[in-house]
Amino acid sequence: MPPDREVLKSKIAECYPDAKPGAIPPWAGVLLRFVREMQPGDVVVYPSSRDRQVHLGRIVGPYEYNASHDADYPNRRQVKWVRAVSRTQFTQGALYEIGGLLTLSRVRTYADEFVTALEGRAGIHPPPEDPTVAPVAEEIEKTTRDFVLKRLAQDLKGHPLEHFVAQLLGLMGYRTRVADEGADGGVDVVAHKDELGIEPPIIKVQVKGGEDRVGDPTVSALYGKVASGEFGLLVTLGTFTNQAKAFAASKSNLRLIDGDELVGLVLRYYDQLDSRYKGLIPLKQVYVPEALEEAQT
Repeated sequence: MPPDREVLKSKIAECYPDAKPGAIPPWAGVLLRFVREMQPGDVVVYPSSRDRQVHLGRIVGPYEYNASHDADYPNRRQVKWVRAVSRTQFTQGALYEIGGLLTLSRVRTYADEFVTALEGRAGIHPPPEDPTVAPVAEEIEKTTRDFVLKRLAQDLKGHPLEHFVAQLLGLMGYRTRVADEGADGGVDVVAHKDELGIEPPIIKVQVKGGEDRVGDPTVSALYGKVASGEFGLLVTLGTFTNQAKAFAASKSNLRLIDGDELVGLVLRYYDQLDSRYKGLIPLKQVYVPEALEEAQT
């Protein structure tokens, strides 16, 4: 690869004649950073939208070009992934910094926060929020979702989260009964349409406040408490394993709601929430510009 940025930019323009001129400099920067700047031992931060985890690892090999494995991704660097950490464990500034539009960029302001997470060190307080690290418009929705999930995870642990889920169900038109704390027998909330709670459909709800992945044993245990004609609902702030999803997909009366979908429900019914919950999750409606291509479709 040409070591000079200007030479590389000219080569990219030659290979991609239809590319917009403004796109070529960032492409060149990404390629130079990947091939020339990154070194074995450097920390890699990968924010995954699939599981809402920030994956952390270290580069363990030199740059190589190998099209035999996957022709679409021939440029490679070997990474040893060390751990995955929930997005809610990082400050908003740190999430802003890794939420940029570039495919590959260098973390500067909040680098220590990610190194601390990689090493699994406890008792290290994250740096104060940096107001100069601003989110781009495309990141605003993701940032809002992160904020809501973080508030739920930090301030509504255990029984309070069950009451919050019960209120959401109430806003959907259900009447709910929340089990006494510590005596739920695996069913935290019972939801129903009639006043007495004796007419179908009866929904038995279990609420998981952790941010870990919920597996098939937990889902199966809830389903074991669902009688004929009843429905099961498992709500978690985290995610579900593929096995848990497969089990639920095979049952017509079992429904799973992960953290991302729960946040979607919070945003949908936010205006109707009790003031105590609005105080816990303070949000206001704003308008942001769409990308021109999206607005015209």
